Amino acid sequence: MTETHLLGRTVQSGATGVKLFALRVQKIRPGLWRWTALHPEWTPEEEWGEEVGCLYQETEDAVTLVDPLIPPEDSARFLEALDRDVARAARPVHILITIFWHARSAAMLVERYPGTRVWVHEPARELVEERAPVTDVFRAGEALPGGVLPVDAGRAYEVLFWLPAHAALVTGDVLLGTKNGLTLCPTEWLVRLEPDAVRAGLRERLQGLHVEHVFPAHGEPVLAGAVNALEAALAPSDQ
Repeated sequence: MTETHLLGRTVQSGATGVKLFALRVQKIRPGLWRWTALHPEWTPEEEWGEEVGCLYQETEDAVTLVDPLIPPEDSARFLEALDRDVARAARPVHILITIFWHARSAAMLVERYPGTRVWVHEPARELVEERAPVTDVFRAGEALPGGVLPVDAGRAYEVLFWLPAHAALVTGDVLLGTKNGLTLCPTEWLVRLEPDAVRAGLRERLQGLHVEHVFPAHGEPVLAGAVNALEAALAPSDQ
């Protein structure tokens, strides 16, 4: 069961008139929240939706933010709420980035919360540093704050994050959420990689994880039936 809060904001959208956008904040379970934001660089030509997902995890040792984006459609109220949570938790803040494109609001949050550490996959350091300060690098499989474990995504510079405390998998770009589950990212995003090779690698690296939830950065989360959704998304294309 999840709690969903909608923070509505009416904005003018060119010749199309007035639209109501809603910032969604979901309490997945104690200590784990997901929020959405409208990506400021999105255009209708993109192959991903305007609304993107971010994660807040609170553990005994850390407040962990994954791919955080301050919602431009409601930044003041969002930051007021986040300020309260960070102050209440009174724990170090850590930002984890799945892929360099998702540095998003990391720089602004580092400035807002002094002492915040930004963790990135070692091969992606230079690309992230073009967008945000980096304090720490990691390799796949190394334990991170909040008990998070990074999993190699099988494509350049990207990792998935496994949150064992919540049996949750967080994906950046390699796996996208759909209305019916999950799908591999568009083939052109893989550059020279074969889709089935990426699927096979993910199957191998995720084997043994008892996944209950999947939180893609793009698309809807999978809150039930995560194992079946992963199996379908990662099945060879000839099946």
